Amino acid sequence: MEDSITKLTILHSNDLHGDFLPKTVGGETGGLVRLSGYINKVRAEKENCLYVVAGDMFRGSIIDQEYQGLSTIDLMNSLRPDVATVGNHEVDYGLAHLLFLEKCARFPIINADLYVTMNSARLFQPYLNVEIGGLRILFIGLLTEEVLASTRQEKIIGSFIDIKQAAREVGIICDNYRTVKTDMTILLTHVGLEMDKKLASELDPDWGVDMIIGGHSHTFMSKPEVVNGIPIVQAGTGTSVIGQIDLQYDREQKKIVDFRWKCMPVNDRTAPKDPVMEELLNSYRSKTDSKYKRVVTRWARKLTHPSREQETEMGNLYADALQWESSFDIMMMGSGSIRKKELGPVIEYQDMLENTPFDDALWMLEVTGDQFRRIVKHLMRDDAWKGETEFYQFSKGVHIRYNKTTKELEELTFRGEEITPGMRLKIALQNYHYTNFDEFMGVPLEEVKANMRPRVVATSVNNIIEEFFATNEGLDAHVEGRIEVVE
Repeated sequence: MEDSITKLTILHSNDLHGDFLPKTVGGETGGLVRLSGYINKVRAEKENCLYVVAGDMFRGSIIDQEYQGLSTIDLMNSLRPDVATVGNHEVDYGLAHLLFLEKCARFPIINADLYVTMNSARLFQPYLNVEIGGLRILFIGLLTEEVLASTRQEKIIGSFIDIKQAAREVGIICDNYRTVKTDMTILLTHVGLEMDKKLASELDPDWGVDMIIGGHSHTFMSKPEVVNGIPIVQAGTGTSVIGQIDLQYDREQKKIVDFRWKCMPVNDRTAPKDPVMEELLNSYRSKTDSKYKRVVTRWARKLTHPSREQETEMGNLYADALQWESSFDIMMMGSGSIRKKELGPVIEYQDMLENTPFDDALWMLEVTGDQFRRIVKHLMRDDAWKGETEFYQFSKGVHIRYNKTTKELEELTFRGEEITPGMRLKIALQNYHYTNFDEFMGVPLEEVKANMRPRVVATSVNNIIEEFFATNEGLDAHVEGRIEVVE
């Protein structure tokens, strides 16, 4: 029996988001140099080892932004993943640019549900067969529907966005490419943990899917979720952790007989430095430091943005900054547009750009009080508390009191006055949120356009933020009850 057992280790990352540099508070944690060191160490210790990436390699670092992802692909080439799938932020620099970056990658990038609408031709290789230790493993890549939010203007691109459709696509691939020689089938997804669970429940056991390695929801797990007999794992976000699966496969029984998973910390105690990666990373860092290491301003103290689904200090500061001396009443700042959990008190130009990397235009729209009430109620729906929808930070003057139990808005005021149905308010949104208005706001854009023709009031959000920071020293902000959620 022992002779029929093959041991396999699968290391996995997701949502790296340009988290290239280590944190140095209380010892060195994370960073590509130690992540690479950990991967190299396990590869040397284990006879059969794979490293896979479940999407969102891009965004979050000035090194990534300066080179529009080309530096990230170069650094990832040094990590040598065996396979990666596409995340929603992979399209942030444009779909054509992503296809160019794929050509620069020396590792396979797979995705089964992005296609050209004209002829249904897939944009990427949908699957990959990997042979290791006498095993043949089929990887299938799946992406979240949010990619359509980033590529809304690219009408020729479509996606199987419904979970039932995505599950059916898995079945088609398995039926066509999972031969008698395939020992394991692994879904490499970027749809978020809740959607992974729904997807697992839709899979036919006869398709033979053995596990789901996921990303997108930035979920730190203590143990795998198991749905429909399928273990689902995810490794938080960034480079401070890495997922590790140690399994045993019985070739005679043709099944996994032992499955163990852990989320390993990557720090100066668990991972050595990789000198090759350190040299490569420093070459990029030296170029960006000379350009971006200048102080823009000093805040009164360190400010935080601990969660997207609540009012935060940084959320209030940024929403107020964009509403400052503006022609609109309320700035609705997408919580996900703020990328750092804490920042300050010294703010360098690099910090500023990394914290708000989505530098797009600002749109002004006019809504009635009734429409604004419908928008806020839509934002507060149950999915918001699971991290599955867009959430917003509101500029000063807005007060929302929402009851999660009754699902009612108990209070909605602006500058102390109740927002009545006939009231008119001018709101502002970044281009990404304007482009996806119907989905994100729950009110048809065409209905809102009848109030006033929307118009661009600024071409660059970061231009406003930089000027606000540069002309206001000692900025501070607090959570002051703009958004109250009660039960």
